[in-house]
Amino acid sequence: MSASGGGKAILAAFLANMGIAIAKFVAWAISGSASMLAEAIHSVADSGNQLLLMLGGRRAKREADAEHPFGHGRERYVYAFVVAIILFSVGGLFSIYEGVDKLTHPHGLENVWIPIAVLLIAIGLESFSLRTAVRESNQVREKGQSWIAFVRRAKAPELPVVLLEDVAALTGLVFALAAVSLSAITGDPVYDAIGTLMIGTLLVLVAIVLGVETKSLLVGEGASEADRRRILDAIDSSPEVQRLIHIKTLYLGPDELLVAAKIAFAADAPFADVAAGIDAVETRIREAVPAARVIYLEPDVYHQPPQDPPPTEAIVMKSAD
Repeated sequence: MSASGGGKAILAAFLANMGIAIAKFVAWAISGSASMLAEAIHSVADSGNQLLLMLGGRRAKREADAEHPFGHGRERYVYAFVVAIILFSVGGLFSIYEGVDKLTHPHGLENVWIPIAVLLIAIGLESFSLRTAVRESNQVREKGQSWIAFVRRAKAPELPVVLLEDVAALTGLVFALAAVSLSAITGDPVYDAIGTLMIGTLLVLVAIVLGVETKSLLVGEGASEADRRRILDAIDSSPEVQRLIHIKTLYLGPDELLVAAKIAFAADAPFADVAAGIDAVETRIREAVPAARVIYLEPDVYHQPPQDPPPTEAIVMKSAD
């Protein structure tokens, strides 16, 4: 997996979530807290998600073949979309179900100090996981780019997924800690149920955001505005080219951009000069945007589009008196 794939962030999140999940299940079994069960299922879902992201990254490295001539890079988007579905169903909907069940069949908590201790430890571990994800994201995040823009525009899905999962996990842990603490202080298990519902709602919202953003990548996104401008500048700065006629770009995978363009050469240019000019333009594009690995340039002669005829003036004939 490439650096932009966030391998360290995924591994850190997986190890943290596996340890947290085991501790949460133990705390739930002892205390009977619905919030702890919801958080335990959340951690299990997150652990499975990280395994799927690693599997998607591995499968995306397969070589191109006759059936997939552009390779398998977009499999990373498929697995990221599956992660969003799992987070929505296994994490969010299950937590909401548990919260509703706890509201209709309330029962008190036992040994409350155990889930509180587990939640505090989990907050520390999740903070470490989020810190790792932030550090890896900063290596690929553009200078001055906001975190919302990074999540929306990142072409590698792994880091945005891990970032959103970690933020949701930390927020959910705070919800669970507040709910368990309030239930312990007041003796009312309703707070525990409300905390479970809040966790479920949070996970559903995060899953929807992930699903929408990943769907856009699956359908096919072009180069970012900054990369598109670099490509246009690379073409315009080529002395061999008279002008760019039109261009289209498409990400074949997080690290592989397709560039297809029709460029105009002089009508009397020798074929050898046109071929050399195309090679020079390809080199400039790859230097400007290294992700532009697949480039198709079509030489042509530019024809000025016909001008619209000037509007005819109405001639009014004045009849003689």
